[in-house]
Amino acid sequence: MLWTVPLALLVLLLLQTQLCVCLRGLRAASSSSSRSRNATQQRLPGAIIIGVRKGGTRALLEMLSLHPDVEVAKAEVHYFNVEEHFQRGLAWYRAQMPFTLPGQLTVEKTPGYFASPQVPVRVWEMNPAVRLLLIVRDPAERLVSDYTQVLHNRVTRHKPYQPLEELLLRQGHIDPAYKALQRSLYHQHLTRWLDVFPREQVHVVDGEALIRHPFPELRRAEKFLDLPPRIAPSNFYFNTTKGFYCLLSAGGHDKCLDESKGRPHAPLSSQAFRKLCGYFREPNRLFFEMVGRSFSWC
Repeated sequence: MLWTVPLALLVLLLLQTQLCVCLRGLRAASSSSSRSRNATQQRLPGAIIIGVRKGGTRALLEMLSLHPDVEVAKAEVHYFNVEEHFQRGLAWYRAQMPFTLPGQLTVEKTPGYFASPQVPVRVWEMNPAVRLLLIVRDPAERLVSDYTQVLHNRVTRHKPYQPLEELLLRQGHIDPAYKALQRSLYHQHLTRWLDVFPREQVHVVDGEALIRHPFPELRRAEKFLDLPPRIAPSNFYFNTTKGFYCLLSAGGHDKCLDESKGRPHAPLSSQAFRKLCGYFREPNRLFFEMVGRSFSWC
């Protein structure tokens, strides 16, 4: 019976060894899980869609989000152009961003940034190397779309609002003080950005082309953002009911822009629209010279 004592000790030693191995495995798994969680964090954006308002910023953001290396802030943050937000500091701004892995690109969009005078310097101070995307459309069409959105919001809240022609014209001439018109003077706003950022850090997207043929514009945006080409023509399909392209993710989930996109424009007489086009002729020429590219605008 004396041999049973050493045998019991041997069994206990084996059990202790096995327990240590298990504990080491658990600690390693826990450490790996912790590192994984730490790798996923909120980061400041490496690219910002700065405008223009009613130019297609939401469509561009949703399309970029199809890329596996891109995570987007779902809501407009208005950090750089709303003083109350800006005073909260970069920690607050970072907290509005999505969680990303190292190597993924965070993209934010707030179209109000483009026309706000204080924003370019603030963005540069946040990150001088940030990539800027500017999506533009015919400035006359953009103005009418801008008015249409404001009108819809006023009607929804049962508040009166002047007809577009009354706001746009004063004694038969274009009123340069009309805010929606000022937002369409692209050359003035871009000048402020180019006073701070080099031209190669600003990528101009054709808003009309993005709606008609999204894939080529997205491929150019991928290249500008130094992203591997992952967005394909198969990610888009034409919705005949809505009259524009919808998105199809790699997982087979489809998404169309909400009902506010493609809303019928508020009425404006052809005579007033021609005056508007004439007013924008010289500002458009200046903008084309700045970006080295022409657009088929009125």
